[in-house]
Amino acid sequence: MTCTECTCAALMNNAIAWNCIADNNTCQLISNNSLDISQFEWMTNASCFFQKLPPAFLLTTTSTSISTTLTSTSTSTASTSASTSTSTSASTSTSTSASTSTSTSASTSTTSTSTTTTNTAAQWNSTAVTVAGSAGGTSGLTASLLSFPYILRLDSSNALYISDYGNNRIQKWILGDLNGTTIAGLANGTAGTSLNTLKSPVGLALDSNDNMYVVDKLNSRVTFWPNGASSGSVVAGTGTAGSGNNQLNRPNAIELVESTGTLYISDMSNYRIIQYLSNASSGTVVAGGNGEGLGITQLYSPFGFTFDSSTNSLVIADYYANHVVRWVLGASNWILLAGSLGGTSGNSATLLHNPVAVALDQYGNLYVSDTGNHRIQFFLAGQSSGTTLAGVNGSPGTSATQLNQPYGILLDSQLNLYVADYNNNRVQKFSRY
Repeated sequence: MTCTECTCAALMNNAIAWNCIADNNTCQLISNNSLDISQFEWMTNASCFFQKLPPAFLLTTTSTSISTTLTSTSTSTASTSASTSTSTSASTSTSTSASTSTSTSASTSTTSTSTTTTNTAAQWNSTAVTVAGSAGGTSGLTASLLSFPYILRLDSSNALYISDYGNNRIQKWILGDLNGTTIAGLANGTAGTSLNTLKSPVGLALDSNDNMYVVDKLNSRVTFWPNGASSGSVVAGTGTAGSGNNQLNRPNAIELVESTGTLYISDMSNYRIIQYLSNASSGTVVAGGNGEGLGITQLYSPFGFTFDSSTNSLVIADYYANHVVRWVLGASNWILLAGSLGGTSGNSATLLHNPVAVALDQYGNLYVSDTGNHRIQFFLAGQSSGTTLAGVNGSPGTSATQLNQPYGILLDSQLNLYVADYNNNRVQKFSRY
């Protein structure tokens, strides 16, 4: 393996360091979980590299104790005089007579303890930068504008791919440019059923060669577009809505497991997620498929989801159920991760309102596009109470700190957050620092 190939392998595997030995074409990768520097072989013709990765997330737990003392006072009065004694925390007594009087007091002490858990490392700038579309929320068909951006992906060169839902096209946007380029569908926004057109495209998936899978929602199909192609081919669905295992009904999101060529598709109006093996003409239901509902074997309009390779599971934003669940592949039911078990919506730290998309980082933390609350919620791994990372809770708007029905979200290698700000017709970047 050459040093260039070693560097590519290190970046693909998120290594924190790598060692290239030119004499024998050896490549050594050091992972996050393997920090023993003695693994390196120090040789004359060896080159050592280190990569700066985002800091790990830290939990800080603070306990606060509050003590309260309650004091009661009694007053005794003789026939010839009156005497009052008052007991306080400062022990002050006042007497107005020389006669004998008796004062008694009872004191009760109560201690309460509150515990607060906070994340001390996760910080994002709450003011976003518009990286695609109009900062002021204007929609349009020109190369500089978008109409209801839906799902986002980054390609191998970190160019942004945007499903431009309202314009029936996929736009490629090189970060820093003012204009995008149409790479699927027609630039003029015309919808259609032919293989060079799209009709309300939503989900996107890219392989390592930037070949693209597009969920063509209102055509009830998924099409495959080789890198640079001007038309696609159908790889899932028939083009007609239906409930058969070879059909889709308003499909929404897609995930590709490139190592096996497997596709997972959220088949929204069939209340299921369906798996298509490589080159298969029909799929297999792997989550839901038991009608719409809130039961643990059901889904209730699955919108976005992600594949979690560490647990071989799907993490699903169940829109009408107002929660995010984990469905381990092969299991018959889901496990609640965030939101209400019974489907209650809300804007508190533990509730969601119509979640549409999710993302996971390398630490297992969960990011949720909580579209009904116009915010992005961040849940530390294993926690059910979230923190608002982007947007203003319950307050839609066009300012740089606000969102208006956010949809797709993605994280880059430094955990900068990109948000498809659907009703504002723009893509926002919230930088991690």
